[in-house]
Amino acid sequence: MNQLSESVALTVTGAERMRDLGRRLAALLRAGDLVLLTGELGAGKTTLTRGLGEGLGVRGAVTSPTFVIARVHPSLGSGPPLVHVDAYRLGGGLDEMEDLDLDVALPESVVVVEWGEGRVEDLSEDRLHVVIDRTTGTAGDENGDDVRRVTLTGVGERWRGVRLPRD
Repeated sequence: MNQLSESVALTVTGAERMRDLGRRLAALLRAGDLVLLTGELGAGKTTLTRGLGEGLGVRGAVTSPTFVIARVHPSLGSGPPLVHVDAYRLGGGLDEMEDLDLDVALPESVVVVEWGEGRVEDLSEDRLHVVIDRTTGTAGDENGDDVRRVTLTGVGERWRGVRLPRD
């Protein structure tokens, strides 16, 4: 049975702060880590991943892999590569994703899967689940449109005792 570590909820205003959160999370990541990103279209999943890529020091612009399904960004230094997957167009679970060889890439990479909830949890007992919710009518821009509530939850032994970023 997977154990949950403490969840941390953050309020993030603006794309730059979402990227900054990604950079801060990257400092916690290591080869073998699986990160699941959940949130509606336009929530900021790719923006967060851009920050992860910057923090990990990988090559190439991190853009949405929606049409190619997965992109590999090699490390520019000694860190792990970033494998960025968009499972939005994939209807099935892990079986449908088998051709991506994520199970092979995971031990030496940081694998980030957008829309991965319910699809790739079987890849690892340990994972970081990031849920991004848009909020409205709160601080941020005038309409509250640029405010996100981000919940970080570590699952498994890997995340036990890891201090997740706070506001």
